[in-house]
Amino acid sequence: MTAPALQFGRADPDVDYLHRHAAFGLLVRDGRIATVRVTRDTPYHDLPGGAVEAGETEEQALVREFREETGLTVRPLERLLEAGQYFRKSDGAPVNNIGGLWTVEPVSYDPASKVEDDHELVWLDPHAALDALRHDAHAWAVTAWLRR
Repeated sequence: MTAPALQFGRADPDVDYLHRHAAFGLLVRDGRIATVRVTRDTPYHDLPGGAVEAGETEEQALVREFREETGLTVRPLERLLEAGQYFRKSDGAPVNNIGGLWTVEPVSYDPASKVEDDHELVWLDPHAALDALRHDAHAWAVTAWLRR
């Protein structure tokens, strides 16, 4: 996997990071941004999305992850930017998510298709989202969208 043009977070030089292809989406409704509040040891907010599985495109992974986390089916519109984000998963595993941050539009909503019980769809004002989002790459995508 090639290095992204934008890299966020700090890599500990003594740690071997899993470089994971990922895709996340920016959905806006009534001036608010869709985020997922993840309730694990320490709750946090992310943009909906996640890892690209073998055989998937970013767009396919984005649609699947959005549905699993929120119950919303979305259509990817535009790849806003590509970025990497060094972080540690909830279980402590070191990861560098590398991939696209996309604008999306809603297609349908089916609460039964949401399978991640620790994820809650939360609509935030864009400026509140900037403060709440765990990853700088996600906040950067919101900033890039706001500046348009």
